[in-house]
Amino acid sequence: MQKEILVTIDEMETRVAILEEGRLMEIYIAREDRQVGSIYKGKVVNVLPGMQAAFVDIGLERNVFLCADDAMSSFGQDVDPDDLKKLSIKDYLKVNQETLVQITKESIGSKGARVTTYITLPGRYLVILPKAKFIGISRRIEEEEERNRLKKIVDSIKPKNFGIIVRTAAEGKSKEDLKRDLEFQVKLWDKIQAAARKKKPPVLIHQELALVYKIIRDLFTEEVERLLIDSPSEYEKVLELLDIISPTLKSRVQLYEDRIPMFEAHNIDQETDKALRPKVWLESGGYLVIDKTEALTVIDVNTGKYIGKTCLADTILKTNLEAVEEIARQLRLRDMGGIIIIDFIDMDKEGDKNKVLQALSTAMKRDRTKTNIVSMTELGLVQLTRKRVNRDLDQYLREDCPYCSGKGRIASVATIRIKTEREIRKASREGKYDSILLTVNPRLALPLLGWEGEDLERLEKQAGKYIYLRVNKDLHQEKIDLLNQSQKKIEERIEMLWPGQELDLTVEEAFEFNIQNGLAIHRGNIIEVVGAGNMIGNPLKVVLTRVSHSYAQGQIKE
Repeated sequence: MQKEILVTIDEMETRVAILEEGRLMEIYIAREDRQVGSIYKGKVVNVLPGMQAAFVDIGLERNVFLCADDAMSSFGQDVDPDDLKKLSIKDYLKVNQETLVQITKESIGSKGARVTTYITLPGRYLVILPKAKFIGISRRIEEEEERNRLKKIVDSIKPKNFGIIVRTAAEGKSKEDLKRDLEFQVKLWDKIQAAARKKKPPVLIHQELALVYKIIRDLFTEEVERLLIDSPSEYEKVLELLDIISPTLKSRVQLYEDRIPMFEAHNIDQETDKALRPKVWLESGGYLVIDKTEALTVIDVNTGKYIGKTCLADTILKTNLEAVEEIARQLRLRDMGGIIIIDFIDMDKEGDKNKVLQALSTAMKRDRTKTNIVSMTELGLVQLTRKRVNRDLDQYLREDCPYCSGKGRIASVATIRIKTEREIRKASREGKYDSILLTVNPRLALPLLGWEGEDLERLEKQAGKYIYLRVNKDLHQEKIDLLNQSQKKIEERIEMLWPGQELDLTVEEAFEFNIQNGLAIHRGNIIEVVGAGNMIGNPLKVVLTRVSHSYAQGQIKE
């Protein structure tokens, strides 16, 4: 499989794209120092036995969360885990106690970061665990003979009080390569311990690597054919790092020097934008709908435009199998985590269901993030979990809409019109003045105005007041500005028009109640231009023929 890594760096952010067969599969963005993997010396500020958890001050904006299972390292390696589980967290954590913690999950939304006292230090080939004693081998190394070889090597070089996990990149490496990597990580741990002894909490002890160097350490392996980077200074630093950890890969690093920005040339920005949309089209014409809630993510599979060639069952199976590949890609690309429910198109045959589940299991093996497929429910829903470590792409690039508070939908024009009329009636009861100045978004203005202003005239009669209607393009559709004031004061603050007045106008759209006419706006005034419905965007000289305090009509000057 052709695999490439693209790295683009500017003053605002660093972005890394992982391409497989020319297709974007993962994207990483860094705008600030990384949290996950960093090590802090903190102070316990609250212990909650009812939650079997504690909160620790490490100097961040919010205190971090430490659960009981992640806080037991203080008992050492020789204590029976079953005995520990019988204890309450208050038996081994006290308020004001100092502790060394590592961030395992960054803060997401209103939740603070999650930490553990079990420190892990990843290297190029090995991950060392100073407070463990086991040896683990990456599940991606599948050949039993190679697994046994690596376990034997690690067993011979492992320090007494360390656990070690062998990473996928270690496959085929010599004992000398692994030993050199291990020695570097052990020295790093010694430095961390020395710094922790000297410094007072809350304080950062060890900062996780910047994004580029983490990618070099974790992802730039023999499988990658090319790493393209557009920063000359970072290009040189990458080569220096590879001199130390993997000199054979230096020839695969290239400096991007084309005039067109790298991500633009490879359509990365376009693909990133697509990854923020709820609907994802499949090549066959089917599509996915991805809907995220607070508790879980739901993915719905639909046949869409795909009608198949043989029978319904075959069409459904082919759509579901195609959806499997795209779902696996979207999970990686969007970095979705937590509980994920997939609603495949209903299948009657057990054999078809098994094919889809097997295809999903195979596709998810390419995902480095830990996933667990729970199987298919009686309703045909597939449940899976994916480890959540960082904010997903949507959380990183977007925020809740300040207008709709994250609902993603806004009130319709009809709804806002009804609400506005109620507000006018309320203002007429409470206000002591004879007039109302009403400013709204242009989309709301014509429904309020009605045919030649008749709806607004009706409102005026009901309210017993003059209503001066004006528009403001910058005003949100759901927002209205309503001012109770005297007629004189209102006319002093707005621009009034008069019959015979000549104006230079641009028609913005066809007039809703008579599409042969055009709609223009002049300093908040609504103007219907007779015969200009097909002149949208054209500048015109218009003579006003009819003027009221909320609406005007004009003719094009010959």
